Amino acid sequence: MSGGVDSSVAAALLQRDGHEVIGCFMRLGSPGDELETPREEPKGDTGGVCRTSVPGSARIGHQGCCSINDAADARLVAAKLGIPFYVVNFRNDFGRIISYFEEEYHAGRTPNPCVRCNDWLKFGKLRQYAEQLGCDAVATGHYARIASTAEGPRIARGLDVAKDQSYVLFGVGREALARMLLPIGDMEKPVVRALARDFALPVSDKPDSQEICFVPNDYAEFLARRAPERFAEGAIVDETGRELGRHGGHQHFTVGQRKGIRVPASIPLYVLRKDPSRNEVVVGPRTSLEVSEVEATDVTWYASAADVTCTAQVRAHGQPIPARAVISGGVLRVSFARPEPGVAPGQAVVCYDAEERILGGGWIRSTRGERCQTVHGTCQPVPGTVGHVPGTD
Repeated sequence: MSGGVDSSVAAALLQRDGHEVIGCFMRLGSPGDELETPREEPKGDTGGVCRTSVPGSARIGHQGCCSINDAADARLVAAKLGIPFYVVNFRNDFGRIISYFEEEYHAGRTPNPCVRCNDWLKFGKLRQYAEQLGCDAVATGHYARIASTAEGPRIARGLDVAKDQSYVLFGVGREALARMLLPIGDMEKPVVRALARDFALPVSDKPDSQEICFVPNDYAEFLARRAPERFAEGAIVDETGRELGRHGGHQHFTVGQRKGIRVPASIPLYVLRKDPSRNEVVVGPRTSLEVSEVEATDVTWYASAADVTCTAQVRAHGQPIPARAVISGGVLRVSFARPEPGVAPGQAVVCYDAEERILGGGWIRSTRGERCQTVHGTCQPVPGTVGHVPGTD
């Protein structure tokens, strides 16, 4: 139970259907939060009230998940439902997520801590805790479904296309899938809120969380505060290597970024890739962002076939891309039927079948564009390619 409306309704539905429900809140130790003392926050444009201003009411306002105020909201819901409620201290385990986030950015990649949190904590560490309590399953408020197939259970897209969260669950694995419940996957968000009001839950109108729970503001500021020595001035260059300007650390940029580059140009410039070894940021026109193929490792694969026609997704709420996926030797290669802009190493690529069930996915280690030239038998990037690793053809 995260303290939001989705997991609260999930708990209420399970209880209504006759399950014995135990509420668990993962305390992750967001910077500046203390478990015992709610954070004072002023009213925002949404008309939110501070936790301390109206005793017993749910705080309404924008916030990241797993904050101290979320814990208080989850406790209120559990009390309303009359179910046991535990705050599970995962501070030390969450350090793994934060370290992953930091190291990926410092290495020039684009991390996704929410996917890793699902894999390592919600359906990893929390599942182990549930087993200690004698529970049969772990349930969450994700907008996704579990589909039965001849190859075993698989994650499928949620009914609410706009809220679908199947992408962030691709890596949970078969063992976790066998003991997972997703009670709201067959519902749309307005129905979930209506149910919250029917159940008289105090979070029925609480806005959705949008922020990364441990990065309340600018992520680069967060990284610089923790490791300022890893930020250094470097060059912003074009695709030929010509210097166009200077930057204060490649960590301030992400692939696909347009605003904030701050170099003069006659055409709009985008961040194409980053070279942390040289501390360079490469920029160019939008057409050079187009990617036709990715290679991924750390693969989780559920399908029996190793060569499939599918749709691929490279962002949590990205559009499906017609594709072909081939897995060999633990490496997943996905070729897109149409170029996709702004795909970056570090992102996850997730493949779906025609019934919108996940075939599998992995973490992108390299991307390539529409063209590639060969020099002395070694593939080299040319203008129009993004982040391609030479020699992978």
